[in-house]
Amino acid sequence: MTSKNNGFSAALVSNLQDVLSKRKVGNEEKVESDGSAEEAPSTSDSVDVAAVEEEIDDSRPIVLVTNGDGIDSPGLVSLVEALVLEGLYNVHVCAPQTDKSASAHSTTPGETIAVSSVSIKGATAFEVSGTPVDCISLGLSGALFAWSKPILVISGINQGSSCGHQMFYSGAVAGAREALISGVPSLSISLNWKKDESQESHFKDAVGVCLPLINATIRDIAKGVFPKDCSLNIEIPTSPSSNKGFKVTKQSMWRQSPSWQAVSANRHPGAGNFMSNQQSLGAQLAQLGRDASAAGAARRFTTQKKSIVEIESVGVAGKTDTRVKKFFRLELLAKEQEHTDEDLDVKALEDGFVSVTPLSLLPNIDSDTQAAVSEWISKAL
Repeated sequence: MTSKNNGFSAALVSNLQDVLSKRKVGNEEKVESDGSAEEAPSTSDSVDVAAVEEEIDDSRPIVLVTNGDGIDSPGLVSLVEALVLEGLYNVHVCAPQTDKSASAHSTTPGETIAVSSVSIKGATAFEVSGTPVDCISLGLSGALFAWSKPILVISGINQGSSCGHQMFYSGAVAGAREALISGVPSLSISLNWKKDESQESHFKDAVGVCLPLINATIRDIAKGVFPKDCSLNIEIPTSPSSNKGFKVTKQSMWRQSPSWQAVSANRHPGAGNFMSNQQSLGAQLAQLGRDASAAGAARRFTTQKKSIVEIESVGVAGKTDTRVKKFFRLELLAKEQEHTDEDLDVKALEDGFVSVTPLSLLPNIDSDTQAAVSEWISKAL
């Protein structure tokens, strides 16, 4: 193996190559001992879908599941288990690898998305290193699954309410919205999780509450009588088993209050992960170089009031790069609001109902607002 001189000692490069080669040999030995023909994942992060996805040999409708909290979250796991146990659907999962609950309708264009198969009994599942919107866009593209279109996309069950303005931030709602944009009926489901009150078992209760609605949705889509051009956002109260029934609602103006706090930072979050087998040797060497440079740089911290200011000086070829950095963390705080309109999602949820809010892609600016903007434009210009 030949490589360019990256400024590292031959011993260092040799050690890295030795670690990688031992890891490769270990994987090969494991395959031989198991008697399995399964290949170790390639460094290109590609997925052989044909080798992972079971052939669909019946007429059961396909349901695609995603969420915002990540593929290992109890809400998604409980939902998928219940759908599989129903025995009525071919259940497919395409969900974020990690928590993307506040990713809104973001995508990652121009970047390589890693997709890995995940073992979920009775379902075909993949975890994706992207957002919920990436997951649905990929899932519906024909590039990942053999089928062309599911009968329904379900996004959830999300841990925490997505009422009101939280819908604009919610990755779960965005996943359902992406399906609607692609012409596929969808549901987004959230549990009104409360820190000192909710339990993981409540997700199973929440599934029991919304499963009849899911079954009715799929039945009526097949009949052609499900409401078109809308996605349903379903909000389940904190105590699902004691809910007062379903209530069709409107999106409220409720939102959580943003609170930005100045914090200290983990100086080198990627330093311990540079040996990830997702990276090539070149990438590992480059990361090691960055970490070594950073570790050897002179730094000092100055705290003024509540802001944390970092002054960083790095000497490179006689030049000094001085940067001022501040580190903050966003926390969303629930704030008490009085809601009098019985038809609002957050009011229904507070009163113990399961809120069902139709969401549309169609512009719904009322005539008064349209007229006001028209009048303003004529005066302003």
